[in-house]
Amino acid sequence: MENRDEIFERLNSLLLEKKYADFMHEIDELNDIDAAEYLATLPDELMLSAFRMLKKDAAAGIFSFMDIEMQESLVNRMSDSEITMIIEDLFVDDAVDILEELPAIMVKRILKLSRPETRNIINKFLSYPEDSAGSVMTAEFLDLHKSMTVSEAIENIRRKGVDKETVYVAYVTNASRVLEGIVSLKDLIFASPDAIIADIMDTDILCANTLDHQEDVVAMIRKYDMLALPIVDKENRLVGIVTVDDAIDVIEEEATEDIEKMAAIVPSDKSYMRAGVFEIWKTRIPWLLLLMLSATFTGQIIASFESKLAAIPVLIAFIPMLMGTGGNSGGQSSVTVIRGLAVGEIENRDVWKVIWKETRVALLCGAVLSVCNFIKIILVDNLLFGNGVSLEANLVVSLTLIATVIVAKIVGCALPVAAKKLGLDPAVMASPFITTVVDAVSLLIYFAIASIILL
Repeated sequence: MENRDEIFERLNSLLLEKKYADFMHEIDELNDIDAAEYLATLPDELMLSAFRMLKKDAAAGIFSFMDIEMQESLVNRMSDSEITMIIEDLFVDDAVDILEELPAIMVKRILKLSRPETRNIINKFLSYPEDSAGSVMTAEFLDLHKSMTVSEAIENIRRKGVDKETVYVAYVTNASRVLEGIVSLKDLIFASPDAIIADIMDTDILCANTLDHQEDVVAMIRKYDMLALPIVDKENRLVGIVTVDDAIDVIEEEATEDIEKMAAIVPSDKSYMRAGVFEIWKTRIPWLLLLMLSATFTGQIIASFESKLAAIPVLIAFIPMLMGTGGNSGGQSSVTVIRGLAVGEIENRDVWKVIWKETRVALLCGAVLSVCNFIKIILVDNLLFGNGVSLEANLVVSLTLIATVIVAKIVGCALPVAAKKLGLDPAVMASPFITTVVDAVSLLIYFAIASIILL
C-alpha cells in the first residue's frame, strides 16, 4: 500500500505534466481530509487550479477540511458562482464554522451570494450564543411522520438521506415539528415493511435545548453512547442535531481551552501556528502580570521575617524547595480534581469527600517527603557539602514539609470545586494560581514553626 507522500508526489507529477484527467482520477481516490492536506502543499495559484478540477460533489467536503488560511485564499480568488456552489453544498454546521473564522468582509460577500433560505438558516445559527448547543448543531437531519409505514420511511431516507449529516437515526416530528420519537435505521431494516412508525419509534427521548452549553451536550452523547443528540427549542420543536463528530470537535476545543487556562494563558480561537507573536503575547501577559504582582505577598512575608532569617541564615536555603514542593503538591490535586469535574466524576456535593481523601494522601506524601528530607540534610547538606544544618533546623524544615503538603493538597482540591460552585471555570484554579497561594501559606507555616523551635 502506497504511503501518502508517494501519492502526493505522483499527484504533483501529473499536475506538472498537465495530465489533468489522470490527476482528477487520482485525487478523487483520496478521502477529503487527505485531499485537503495535499492541496495545502501547493502554491496559491496552483491550489486554485487544482481545486477547480475537483468534482462538484467533492469540492465542498474538501473545502470544509482546509485550514482557515487556505479557505480565505480560495475565497479571495473564486468567482461568485464558485463561492455559491461551495456554500450551498456545505453542511450548515460546517458553513457556520467557516464563516465564524473568516474576516467580516468575506462573510458579507458569501452571505450575499447564498440563496435566501440558506442565508436565513446560517444567520439563525450564527445568532446562537458561543459555546451553546445551537452553535454546534447541524440542521441536516432525517425527519419522519409517525403515520408513515416502514417501507415509506425507508423510501424517504433513500430520497433525502444523501444530503443529511447522518442516516443512522431518524427523528419523528408532527406538523409543528415537535419531536415525538426516534427510530434507528436498524429498527427500520428489521421491522415489517407494513409496520407503522408510531408503533416502533422510541418515545423515551434524550435531547438538549439550543441554549444548553456544548459541554453538557457532549457529556450526554458520551454518557449514553449516542451517534447524535437532537436539539430542540423552547417549544420542543426539533431544530437540529449534534453528531458524534461534532462532539469530538467540541472535546478537542474544550480540552485545549482548559489546558491553556491551567497554564495561565488566556484561551484563544487561533492555533499556535496561526497566531502571530503579538497575539500570543496578548494571551500570556495578563496572567503573568497578575501572578507577578501576587508574588508581592510572598516577598512581603519574607521581608517581615528578615531579622529572624538574619539570625538563622541557613533557613533561607530551604525556601525554594519548600515553595516548589508545595506548588507541585497543590498542582497534582488541582489537576486531578479539575479532570474529575470535567468528566462528571466529581460533583459539588463531593467536596468534603475529596478534601478528606486528599488530606489522607497528603499525610502519606508529606510523611515520606519529610523523612527523606531529614535523611538528605544529614547525609548531603551536612556530610557532603558541610553546610552545618543543626538538628533543630532540620526538624523545622521536615515538619514544614508535612504541613505544607497537607495545606497545598487541600487548597489544590478545594479551589476548583469552589470555582465550579460559583459558576467559574475550575481550570482557572490550576497550578499557577494555586502555586501562588501555596507559596505564601508555606512561608507562613515555615516561619511559624521556626519561631516556635528555634527562636
